[in-house]
Amino acid sequence: MRDDPSLRDKPLAVGGRPEQRGVVATCNYEARKYGVRSAMSTAQALRRCPDLVMLPPAMEKYRIASRQILSIYRDYTELVEPLSLDEAYLDVTEASSLHGSATAIAQEIRARIFETVGITASAGIAPNKFIAKIASDWNKPNGQFVVKPQQMDAFVSVLPVARLFGVGKVTAAHMNRLGVQTCGDLRTWSLHALMQEFGSFGERLHDLCRGIDERPVNPSRERKSVSVEETYAIDLPDLAACRREMAELLVRLDERIRRARAEGDIGKLFVKLRFDDFTRTTAECVATAVEAETVDQLLETGFGRRRRAVRLLGVGIRLAARSGGDQLHLFGET
Repeated sequence: MRDDPSLRDKPLAVGGRPEQRGVVATCNYEARKYGVRSAMSTAQALRRCPDLVMLPPAMEKYRIASRQILSIYRDYTELVEPLSLDEAYLDVTEASSLHGSATAIAQEIRARIFETVGITASAGIAPNKFIAKIASDWNKPNGQFVVKPQQMDAFVSVLPVARLFGVGKVTAAHMNRLGVQTCGDLRTWSLHALMQEFGSFGERLHDLCRGIDERPVNPSRERKSVSVEETYAIDLPDLAACRREMAELLVRLDERIRRARAEGDIGKLFVKLRFDDFTRTTAECVATAVEAETVDQLLETGFGRRRRAVRLLGVGIRLAARSGGDQLHLFGET
């Protein structure tokens, strides 16, 4: 939309092609009016919105924009924790810019992003990460929302429990059946009762429904794996076909490992398969290098568990903990 203004009033999505079992990576607000959302299959998105304009991803363009945005953030604080290419937490508690006003800093950052990158941005300002994340969604697109310390209790009490970290559709539905709709409802449960019903997650629920989140903004997040995968337009019918495709995946994996400078940090090797009935399996082993023979053995093991046509194939490494030196940073993880 930034680069082609003619697209601005049209339903637009970025993702894979329907004939290749593509999925929607993201979409604009015009598309969302039709029920299109990220992670939806492209075919389903086009059924909901026949006029949807589908564009392929342009990752290098996104990386350039992300680097520009992160550079702006770091003009205000070194405590920047990226969550994705376009989202991050900033701790501006000790910031000196604009008299340390978090609201003014957010306004200036949003203006600079628009001037420098040409896109709008939204912000949430709050005393902790949990509430700031929710507040950042409050006035989208191109807005910001402030939750002051004295407003936290009232703000959180009316939040639907589905907004809590870790509460998915299944857990939210279970809570609703128990008569719990909002965080205020959840507060009536004791810590003991929550842990009896939800296990160790109950302790986290006890804090979040009260707006308590002690997690610091962490500017260094360690990368734990490097992998590649491919979803095929036509299912791979047998092990031989999987082996032919694995050769190409290994080339891509090698390139990605080099870019991550992870050659010396390999701890495990794994192969992932998703079969035509959507069941999944992963075979892995301890390894210090990516060897084609070992990958082939893992592929044979994984395929042998179902012996069905394969729709997705992946291969990757899990990184061993470094004994010293700098950590690997996962760029773009927000």
